[in-house]
Amino acid sequence: MLARTDRTTFRQRPQRGSFDPAVIAAILDEALVCTVAFVEDGRPVGIPTTHWRMGDRVLFHGGQGSRLAKAMAAGAELCITATLVDGMVLARSAFHHSMNYRSVVLFGRAVEVTDPAEKEAAFAALIDKLAPGRSAAVRPVTAKELAATRLLALAITEGSAKTRSGPPVDDEADISWPVWAGVVPVMQARGEPVADGGGEGASSSRGETPWNHASV
Repeated sequence: MLARTDRTTFRQRPQRGSFDPAVIAAILDEALVCTVAFVEDGRPVGIPTTHWRMGDRVLFHGGQGSRLAKAMAAGAELCITATLVDGMVLARSAFHHSMNYRSVVLFGRAVEVTDPAEKEAAFAALIDKLAPGRSAAVRPVTAKELAATRLLALAITEGSAKTRSGPPVDDEADISWPVWAGVVPVMQARGEPVADGGGEGASSSRGETPWNHASV
């Protein structure tokens, strides 16, 4: 379990919270985008970006001139959030409407990874998160591309997960109110691949597809 700190202590609905690394990892792995927040020149900044996880670290990438990569490499204090929405919870009263969700909040400072072999393995893991098994099929990254791209790693040491699931919780007096109540599921799913139409591209012409069609 991750150690509780003052800023990860749940003050509202603590029963929904978790410090279990496995719960945190599962949410990070499923989410495709997170938001990285930091303070720049005394002002808050929040930037959405792609992330991926390897072991007990969350990884990020960016160009050498990237504002976010520069802030991370400089050791800025970070707050990272990722959220998955699983359903719209429609209650009989406006007050009790909600969402079913899974979310993660992490705190800490990132460090830059400069070892070329470690960077190459990490970027392959990113490609495989986007499309499982694809890193073995694409052209390998070049030394020039590695040098042009920063890799940042944040250790998962301070943070928590929070989730909600299940039906609406109506007041007893509202149970007979004549309106539908329940959960409308919300899913993230991959659509049918659309080939770019160029080059060999396409493995789809050989009966293969570049994506795993399972929901993510």
